[in-house]
Amino acid sequence: MFESKFFGKSPIKKPTCPFCESIIEKPKELSIRRPGEMPVGACSCGAVYACDESGRNMGSALIEALVFGCNMDWDLAWGLDPEEDYQWEVIDNYDLNTHLVIPGGFYESRRIAGALFFVRLHKDVQETTSEGVTKRLAKTVPASPKKPPKRSKKDKALTKKMVEKLVRDYHIEPILDAVWEDKKIIRYLQRLLYSGDDLFRRRAAETLGKACAIVGESDPGITSKLLQGLFYSITDTAAFAPGAFEAIGEIISQRADLYAGYVAQLYQFLADETRKVQAIQAISRIAKASPAALRKHTFYFFQFLEDPDPTICGYTALLMGNLGAFEAKGDLEKLVRESHEIEIFEDGNFKIKTVGQVASEALSRF
Repeated sequence: MFESKFFGKSPIKKPTCPFCESIIEKPKELSIRRPGEMPVGACSCGAVYACDESGRNMGSALIEALVFGCNMDWDLAWGLDPEEDYQWEVIDNYDLNTHLVIPGGFYESRRIAGALFFVRLHKDVQETTSEGVTKRLAKTVPASPKKPPKRSKKDKALTKKMVEKLVRDYHIEPILDAVWEDKKIIRYLQRLLYSGDDLFRRRAAETLGKACAIVGESDPGITSKLLQGLFYSITDTAAFAPGAFEAIGEIISQRADLYAGYVAQLYQFLADETRKVQAIQAISRIAKASPAALRKHTFYFFQFLEDPDPTICGYTALLMGNLGAFEAKGDLEKLVRESHEIEIFEDGNFKIKTVGQVASEALSRF
């Protein structure tokens, strides 16, 4: 179906599936979604698609469509190979506002740079995921085009000192507003990970994770490089940032759709007695935000519920609760009388809980 408007020789048109040429419905948002998650949809031929409104996050759009097509099964998605297990196509110059493809790239004085990223899984994979995808689509809601907040010309760029004070006061909204246009703030936050003040460093890590989620909308590569640097710092004694694990956990938890592939790198530190606690803390934080990304690895963590160090037992109990790991009920029940105390960061502050309390709270979630 063509509109009666033209840009050059190409007409505006309704978007169609590149695999079967059927007109598709406007992408919608999942009713339960993570920050930055893209609107999605599905064609009657079995293809699924994700909408990248900026047209600059094609890698993210591929992951969004692929994971959605796998019914949010991260392990299945990461194990698939292009061409062998799925095909993909892209439609450029898509406008979510009007649900039209604008070949000329401009519509009513607006630049149109969006894209629809399509993935069609091979039939054997579709057979195991299609029912779940259909159920998820039934719970979607209309998508609203997103616009980054505009800063007034009178607004001044945040300085290192300003960022530091905002983090220390746990007043992070101005930082998140500013990072849309000033990516230097990511560097300012990163330097705070070296602080010897545990609470301040933890607040900095949380703020960094949220800031990276925003920057990832337009440039996920910045965050990928940051994650690589943080992992490197852990293995390099001279460059180690005390808040590296905390930052890794926060960054991945905020955008597991983009960075869940880095979780496996945390597992290597579980064999290191000097890093085990920090690694479990980071994994637990990720599990709280995105349990599906770790759920299939639950049994790997059982061994740490019997660790000689009660701190490790406590954080593993927290991890099991975040995963909803009812299989660990018997092991958790053995910990309910443990009086050793651990610190848990919640809502910008540390809360002191006994291992027994954490285990009881985990049990109450099953």
